[in-house]
Amino acid sequence: MRVLERISNFVGSTFAVWVLLFAVLSFLLPTGFTWIAPYIVPLLGIIMFGMGLTLSANDFKEVFRRPKDVAIGVGAQFTIMPLLAFALATLLPVSPEVAVGVILVGCCPGGTSSNVMTYLSKGDTALSVSITAVSTLLAPLLTPVLVLLFASQWLPVSAGALFWSIVKIVLVPILLGLLVKYLFGKKIEAGVKALPLVSVIAIVAIVAAVVSTSQEQIAETGALIFAIVVLHNGLGYLIGYGLGKLFKMTPTKQRAVSIEVGMQNSGLGASLAAIHFSPIAAVPSAIFSVWHNISGPIIATIFRKKQEKESDEENKKKSA
Repeated sequence: MRVLERISNFVGSTFAVWVLLFAVLSFLLPTGFTWIAPYIVPLLGIIMFGMGLTLSANDFKEVFRRPKDVAIGVGAQFTIMPLLAFALATLLPVSPEVAVGVILVGCCPGGTSSNVMTYLSKGDTALSVSITAVSTLLAPLLTPVLVLLFASQWLPVSAGALFWSIVKIVLVPILLGLLVKYLFGKKIEAGVKALPLVSVIAIVAIVAAVVSTSQEQIAETGALIFAIVVLHNGLGYLIGYGLGKLFKMTPTKQRAVSIEVGMQNSGLGASLAAIHFSPIAAVPSAIFSVWHNISGPIIATIFRKKQEKESDEENKKKSA
């Protein structure tokens, strides 16, 4: 079990490398990965089940301890990113499918990678986890409504169908994970340590499936979609950070909100796009999954160095 735990930790810490590697492989050799496409939904369900296993009562206690901070983070998640996605899809020359795909990922809740990045940035990790948990549980209601509001001018959107899909592939697996953890407690702790490995395999498989089934379209419009994803993600970090400052949050909370806003549950976006729209609509989510695992460590490093510099300056003032 210790060997498995070490492998799991290694794979989890090199997540971005594996996502990028298999995204490239599936683009160059699409026929080797298209068979994964029918399994996208079960794979996301496995990830969400794992999230349920890792959640604890403390994650939800934070909501009651500091409701304002959590509300700011969740509110920012479901306003900033959908609005940015709508603006980018409107201003830039993209097909209706790509426009809907961009908006779809913008309307998704925060991704679990944001919690790790917040920790690495020396941000408020407890706040980050709470925002992710609450935004994920609210997703069945808010994501369909937001997609209907912002994307219906490009393609027909069924909010009801989106709602039931999110319930089945997000809410039910999370609740099952919570139930299993409640029933078996410490007996499953060893298995939980292998979750990073399982999650990486699942998200890498989802990305490979989406890229392989949309290889031709990516070859034609991939550069533009990549530019949109980078802008969307970067502006999310920037505006999220600015919002934290506006509400006079502490620097650790500002970092948490910034990363929570900038990072999306791209696996959910890819799954919903593949089910309800088309393979090309899932491409923005797939590229987002690759990119935010590159930008996340970068922004975490920037925040951490900024915090260390400020701490050094304060120590110098005290010793002067």
